[in-house]
Amino acid sequence: MLQHGTTLIETQLTMTRLPATKARVASLIATRISNKRSNRCVATLTGLIFSIMLFSLSGNLAHASTKFTPWSLEQRSPFNVKVQQAKTQIYHPLKHAKQAWKICTLVPHLKDAYWIGIDYGLVQHARALNITLELFEAGSYYEKDKQLSQLSYCMNGDYDAILLGTVDPKLLASFHQPLTKPVIALVNRIDNHKVTTRIGVNWYQMGWFAGNFIKQDVNQAKAQQVSVALLTGPEKQGGSDWVEEGIMAALQPASVPNSKNNKITISSIRHADNNRNLYRDQLYHLLKDQTPDYILGSAVAIEAAVGELAIKQARHDSKLSSHSKQEPLPASKIKLVSSYLSPAVLRGLFRGRVAFSSDDSVVLQGKLAIDVVVRELEGAKPFGDIGPAIQGLEGNVLKKHKLENSLAPAEFYPRYRVASEKKL
Repeated sequence: MLQHGTTLIETQLTMTRLPATKARVASLIATRISNKRSNRCVATLTGLIFSIMLFSLSGNLAHASTKFTPWSLEQRSPFNVKVQQAKTQIYHPLKHAKQAWKICTLVPHLKDAYWIGIDYGLVQHARALNITLELFEAGSYYEKDKQLSQLSYCMNGDYDAILLGTVDPKLLASFHQPLTKPVIALVNRIDNHKVTTRIGVNWYQMGWFAGNFIKQDVNQAKAQQVSVALLTGPEKQGGSDWVEEGIMAALQPASVPNSKNNKITISSIRHADNNRNLYRDQLYHLLKDQTPDYILGSAVAIEAAVGELAIKQARHDSKLSSHSKQEPLPASKIKLVSSYLSPAVLRGLFRGRVAFSSDDSVVLQGKLAIDVVVRELEGAKPFGDIGPAIQGLEGNVLKKHKLENSLAPAEFYPRYRVASEKKL
């Protein structure tokens, strides 16, 4: 059975001290805050302190990433199916490659923190192993033809292997030339018998974690009836279909249709490409029609929701000041749940604006992908389904959660090429 109820091992986060200069800057900002009476200034300057702390932490973590410490992973079976058994293993990463391998990596896009985190992990470990990495993005989950063209380019080029973050699980059914190089699935599943290794997590379980938070939250509050709106990403692209199925599985029997004991109603299911403007439009129409108790969506959707709810509440408060008898708008009570982590979602967790987020350690996934493809090129057997364990984050447990493998540092910009320094 799928390991839904796996107990999360909480590890104590040892906070890195700010360097002296940054500490003085933070102290100066804090002093200025104490001298300001404006709430807006306080909020802005507090955000600056938060950014400085994250910058300092990410810088130290980036430096620490060159250390070859063991990784805690899950090996899942059967391969490439929705419901899997997971076995924890300690994985020791390579310290060097035997030769200057050249790896082609294809991804759907680099428009959000998820794939940027993957890119950061790929780049860091490619540099550590001194191999060449070239990355190509399709630009969207709806750019299937473009990714097929990129795959053809890499298959015909001088690459040793291909890491394929596919836009469509059935992409290879439309690829009409032989697979002459090893292909390893990156993040998203590939439905093809020739692909026998996938780096990532179980997306059904990602959805289950988020849905289970809502179920437990409803039970704890002893609510009689709640509604949940879903904004889970591109329809049937990437892992969004399995995410939705995992959510539904977690909410059962609370959300069984036509059940007399039905506590949770799925009031809306909406899809969009991972673009904040598209989600703002979806949220506008959603909130115009209803006020759900929970909004569960991709990180991009939840980032947009934080802003939209803040705007809606501010407009309401402005009207409320001139109509004191008006009831408070319930929008401020909507709980936001993210199916994966991003820097903006992390800030929302810290500030109490986001209730929960799943975290699947995207940086570690990128590092692992490089390590595994090198091992297989050097003779190792296929690894099957392998990746980090999913963890659930709430604001009250963040201090116990290590983030070095969760997000790329704030100063990192997407990289498309890493060149080996070895002479062939």
